Amino acid sequence: MSSSLSRESTPESTAAAAEAGTATAPRSGDTPDAGGQRIISETEEDTNHWRGIGAITFLAGGVGVILKQPALLLAAVVGVAYLAYVQVTTVPEATVRIRRELSDPTPDLGDDLTVTVKVTNEGDRILPDLRVVDGVPEELTVVGGTARLGTALRPGETDSFTYTLTARRGTHEFKTCDTIVRDWSGNRERHTRFRTGGEVVVTPSLSSTLPMPLRKQTSQYAGRVETDLGGDGVEFHSTREYRSGDPLSRVDWRRYARTGDLATLQFREERAATVMLLLDLRQEAYVRRDDDDLHAADLGINAAGQIFTTLLETGDRVGITALAPQKVWLSPGLGNEHRVKVEELFAHHAALSAERPKGRYSVTLGVRNLRKRLSGDVQIVFFSPLCDDDAVKAAQLLHAHGHKVTVLSPDPTNDETLGQRFARVERAGRISTLRQGGIRVLDWNPEEPLAESIARSTVRWSR
Repeated sequence: MSSSLSRESTPESTAAAAEAGTATAPRSGDTPDAGGQRIISETEEDTNHWRGIGAITFLAGGVGVILKQPALLLAAVVGVAYLAYVQVTTVPEATVRIRRELSDPTPDLGDDLTVTVKVTNEGDRILPDLRVVDGVPEELTVVGGTARLGTALRPGETDSFTYTLTARRGTHEFKTCDTIVRDWSGNRERHTRFRTGGEVVVTPSLSSTLPMPLRKQTSQYAGRVETDLGGDGVEFHSTREYRSGDPLSRVDWRRYARTGDLATLQFREERAATVMLLLDLRQEAYVRRDDDDLHAADLGINAAGQIFTTLLETGDRVGITALAPQKVWLSPGLGNEHRVKVEELFAHHAALSAERPKGRYSVTLGVRNLRKRLSGDVQIVFFSPLCDDDAVKAAQLLHAHGHKVTVLSPDPTNDETLGQRFARVERAGRISTLRQGGIRVLDWNPEEPLAESIARSTVRWSR
């Protein structure tokens, strides 16, 4: 949009531009629109494309006069004409409107996100050489296409470019978009940086579920976990002597017809579990098979989101915490309000961002602080790649203090090099140590669906 149009735009048009996620081009000193789109910086500089032309022109003219060569004199005249043209041309202003469109502003972790940027010349001058570079968030990686465009635009004309990103967890803001406009001669160029806004929120999937078998450690709330107690339920448990007041529907009438004795049927009670999902977000958990794969920490967070949904839908009380330099804690709860809290935690908590944490973390101290906040009936689902002995120590400490621990471990190891094979053997040893200590471990190969790994492990655990 041209300078005059920007200053004369109405509040209605300004608000519409903000809602569309566009950037207009007010000149320096103009008031930003309601959405905050404005010019951050604007500079003009020489490209040095014509450096040396003046010297060559005067040299050709001087030699032509001395040697009386018409051809050299003509060349000097042409050079003078070019130099005059360069001096009279001016660099157009970046009178552009930039609109960024996302294929999905809230993609799931690991999904491909397509970004389309449309650039429109809303001024009254041709932009003969326009370069546009989109400000891709640092945590996101371009995996297809390119986040830049080189074009020429007539007034009112639009051009666009498309590129693809891999969605990584966290809230990622598109803050800027840079443009470079050159004049017809290419002698000078104007650099303009626009603040554009717009963001991508990537959280673990809370719409899909995973069947996660829980241990027989339960609370007083009714739910889905089987107990060893007889009472109300759906699965037969035992019979006992009839007591006055027992419901007639629970009388064993077949036994009464056969022996004449009254007895009451008891069924296996089901209680709700209280579960804490424990995420390993230490530096050691940010490992992966190759540069194109997700970190093990990302895989664990995504699995935790799906298991959280399963537990919430089946009436279990579930909370989230982490072994991380930054404090992460959401007490076990139920209901839609609790679900909203988890969505907010995944979307905006700094410890769950895509950035790898810095600094050392004491697992012993972290588990000690965690135990102070956990009641004795809480069981733990621990998401960790088990790439160091501290992860094993954390699981063992929690198990030793009476918590039923299940470890869900995404395998980040490879066997392409000797070092990678050694790391795989070490991890297998840690898994064996935990299993021998009575801790369930689900060893998940990320190349297969997690649901299949859970189903296969469930069969082994039921034996």
